[in-house]
Amino acid sequence: MITQGLHLVTDIFDREKLEQASLRSGFREGILEAGEHNERVVVLSADVSDSVHAAAFKDTFPERYIEVGVAEQNLATIASGLANYGKIPCIATYAVFSPGRNWEQIRTTIALANVPVKIMGMHTGVSVGPDGATHQALEDITLMRVLPNMTIFVPCDKEEARKAVLTAIANDKPTYIRFTRHDTPVFTTSKTPFEAGKAEYLWRSQEPRVAIMGAGPLLYEALHAARMLEERGIGTSVLNLHSIKPMDIAKVLEAARDAGAVVSVEEHQILGGVGGTVAEILVQNHPVPQEMVAIHDTFGQSGKAQELLEYYKLTADGIVEAALRANARAHN
Repeated sequence: MITQGLHLVTDIFDREKLEQASLRSGFREGILEAGEHNERVVVLSADVSDSVHAAAFKDTFPERYIEVGVAEQNLATIASGLANYGKIPCIATYAVFSPGRNWEQIRTTIALANVPVKIMGMHTGVSVGPDGATHQALEDITLMRVLPNMTIFVPCDKEEARKAVLTAIANDKPTYIRFTRHDTPVFTTSKTPFEAGKAEYLWRSQEPRVAIMGAGPLLYEALHAARMLEERGIGTSVLNLHSIKPMDIAKVLEAARDAGAVVSVEEHQILGGVGGTVAEILVQNHPVPQEMVAIHDTFGQSGKAQELLEYYKLTADGIVEAALRANARAHN
């Protein structure tokens, strides 16, 4: 059963009927909405404004857009200075370059200074596709998690990405938001809850035996996996951890205690991401068997998005396999 009251879309399991849109289009909608309501919002990019969907803000508010060129270290430091003087800067480029290339500047001039720069990391995960390993950010959550003062959101679809942007604009904190490139199902609505530090159940059986928890568009695959497991007589829950930092520790522990086994799901390296965060919580509070659906300590490669997701077992079938292993470890 899908949890009542979450206001998910109807016909959620019919892929053909669902709107397909990229998370970066959610950034575009969110930043335009924020710009309309707050003149302090400024957007900076690094020669990729069209690709990261910052061009719409540039066209609408040209006096509040700054193009720094291919200079990601400057992107961070200029934004830090703007934030220090009362602006709310959003820096948008590919995540392999920000935070990948400018991590030290983010650390020192944004996180340490504790100024409210919003870092929009685009083109994450292997689903970037043909651009290959050099442009597939798989380490960004790990890089940002270790920074004190940093808030991290990983939205699951376009609508949640829009909400993440608006929430970040209002929080007066350094914030990182992770965006994928390709079109994915839009399965939440404007009424679906989104709050920093709060996880939400997308699916919850009466007697769950496996708790699937993760972030990003792979949660749609997790819902399909939950239905497949239910058909096998294995109750599940699916927990949306869109707020990675702060994370809803109480809800993670509740789901783990109810089920007795956990599967973490993410389009990111297995080390230090969502699964690592969940594991840290469990080992300190309530250890249970955990399987991790993620990239297993390797780089990506060039290919079509769906081909790569299938190759790395980041699909409903892969999640089911992991859930069966976790269930066997916990209950057999």
